[in-house]
Amino acid sequence: MSRKRIICLGFAIALPCLFFCNLFYGSESIPARAVVDILFGREVEKSVWTNIVLKLRLPQAVTALFAGAALSVSGLMLQTLFRNPLAGPSILGISSGANLGVAIVMLYSGSVLGLSVSGHFSVILAAFVGALVVLLIILYFSIRIRSGELVLIIGIIIGYLASSGISILNATATSDNIRAYVLWGMGSFADVHNLQLPFFVVSLLGGLLFSILLIKPLNALLLGDNYAANLGVNVQKTRIYILLVTGYLTAIVTAYCGPVTFIGLAVPHIARMFIGTSNQKILLPASIAAGSLVALLCNLLTVIPVGKGLLPLNAVTPIIGAPVIVYVIIKRMT
Repeated sequence: MSRKRIICLGFAIALPCLFFCNLFYGSESIPARAVVDILFGREVEKSVWTNIVLKLRLPQAVTALFAGAALSVSGLMLQTLFRNPLAGPSILGISSGANLGVAIVMLYSGSVLGLSVSGHFSVILAAFVGALVVLLIILYFSIRIRSGELVLIIGIIIGYLASSGISILNATATSDNIRAYVLWGMGSFADVHNLQLPFFVVSLLGGLLFSILLIKPLNALLLGDNYAANLGVNVQKTRIYILLVTGYLTAIVTAYCGPVTFIGLAVPHIARMFIGTSNQKILLPASIAAGSLVALLCNLLTVIPVGKGLLPLNAVTPIIGAPVIVYVIIKRMT
């Protein structure tokens, strides 16, 4: 059996194992037998266990599964498009746009369109609108400018402008609103509830399926824009499609889970190191699996008791992602 098939088999085995680990392990100790009974619809000793498994752990695990895949694929496509190993979902300012949208709701007015600042829907709406506005700006410049590097620079500048706006809002906000915004900024897979989960999953699944349709032009872009054009690929349209799908996936994840760091940036490199190829036919599905694996692992690590609480998601993701990025930088320099 070839190395690539062994790695793919390992991913296929590890994914359900980590998924079920997220169901069996948590801050509340529940016997494994009870978790199995709950999943099969049988009654257990304590009814609260059923609520914990079905209303908390299961939606959280499914959210991590799809959010990790979406962020990883977004990072892979952006790194391929810009031929830059440090490109990621946040590099175009889309995550910053979502952050600014949430900051306007949480830090400035206290309510938007009659929605309470503490209302979950208002936060999701604000994050999605903020990300969408930035995405439209990026798409406008991508149509007007042929250089991918300039589009990347514009995205970075938009990110800085959004951060500046957030700092200004922080200076005028109350301490309670600042605390609420900081907690949202730590990221979490636990905020997607059962009623929201179907929309969240279907939305991301549509974006992931569209990314699979881009495998052929992505492979052509690996050889350069001119070579891709000679192969019949419309580079300008492909760039717009990539920006559209990555922006869409990033906006959905950020709106529901907050600005999750490092997964979109580091996981494509992890997949490359394991698979050992840049062929998108293999690398893109591997990145989907690796993104889900890393997200599930990070979600599992967040429930490790620390002091009086649990670990924030964005306190865990750099532990896995930062060493990978450092390795990539050192490898490129040597």
